[in-house]
Amino acid sequence: MRTYKVAIVGTGGIAAVHADNLARTGGRAELVAACDVDQGRLDSFAEKHGIPGTYLTVAELLAGAQPDIVHLCTPPMLHIDQAIECLEAGVHVLSEKPPALSLADFDRLEKAQAKGGAQFSCVFQHRFGDAAAAARELIGGAGFGRPLVARCDTLWYRPDSYWDLPWRGTWNAEGGGPTMGHGIHQFDLLLHLLGPWEEVTAIAGRQARATSTEDLSAALVRFRNGAVATIVNSLLSPRETSDIRIDCEFATVELSHLYGYATDNWTVTAAPGHEDRVRSEWRSRPLERGSGHSAQFLAMYQALDAGLPLPAGADSARQTLELAAAIYASAFTGRAVRRGEIVPGHPFYGGMDGDGLGTAALDATALNETAFDAARA
Repeated sequence: MRTYKVAIVGTGGIAAVHADNLARTGGRAELVAACDVDQGRLDSFAEKHGIPGTYLTVAELLAGAQPDIVHLCTPPMLHIDQAIECLEAGVHVLSEKPPALSLADFDRLEKAQAKGGAQFSCVFQHRFGDAAAAARELIGGAGFGRPLVARCDTLWYRPDSYWDLPWRGTWNAEGGGPTMGHGIHQFDLLLHLLGPWEEVTAIAGRQARATSTEDLSAALVRFRNGAVATIVNSLLSPRETSDIRIDCEFATVELSHLYGYATDNWTVTAAPGHEDRVRSEWRSRPLERGSGHSAQFLAMYQALDAGLPLPAGADSARQTLELAAAIYASAFTGRAVRRGEIVPGHPFYGGMDGDGLGTAALDATALNETAFDAARA
């Protein structure tokens, strides 16, 4: 098992999470370099985490540090171009979410991967806990039976001050609101557990926050296997929680957590008459490791060791991004959207705002305080 040379681009808050988790990979990763446009912040980050190489541009980092893997921890609007630069240089990429601001931008990755012979992966760390692996294996199998109905909620709270950073809450910098930037982790896990989605009907609104994008979305999704799920993404919820519930023929699988889970955040309930089998199936799986960045990092190294495709690679990350695009498209056009429908020429292929359809729809339906007070009176 080799040790991989890793570099981090962007040294904000999430970069510290990456650095701390790289230190917990048992020597599988060596953090050799960091990059940021802010020299002071870069130097402070490098000193704190013992990083020998510091660079102000990605090009200088690639030439000087020659890493095996680059972690992109920059704001969302920078992800795709930085990923392409690294991939074309033959360096593997692990990008924070969202992987791109549109399907059009994301589809540029295919050519870059082919040119450099490197692979792209997105940070979807919730896929990698032991309980998620067990649930994925059991859902749809003989033990738990066919999935029938599900719900997936990301109910978080962000005050108006959250949008003080100029790039937050804009279509051209963040790509969207909680659907793109917050709930995407949870419904990515739902897709990981249930498989391909087929059709979505959705609504989105700007209920209360000072943002250009939505602060709430709700979707009804049908999956290829026939399961039906609701997905709610909110930044308006004082009691924050992330929840998934999947009701199968013989068992209900539930996950309730916030920002990351341990095994005891999962609950499995058997249907009457199936208690022994369900309990036996669940307990027969490894159920020790929770979710987290280090779990995904280790899975990535194992895939590279074996010459296999990276987990949470481009194909599966695109499915998640396509669902986000479909939620926006349905919400802002008022009709159901099917998987594979958003292609070049479609208004939502080039951006989640749909060439201004989203902005117009949100501006027309936003409930401001004056209107609320008038309605209440």
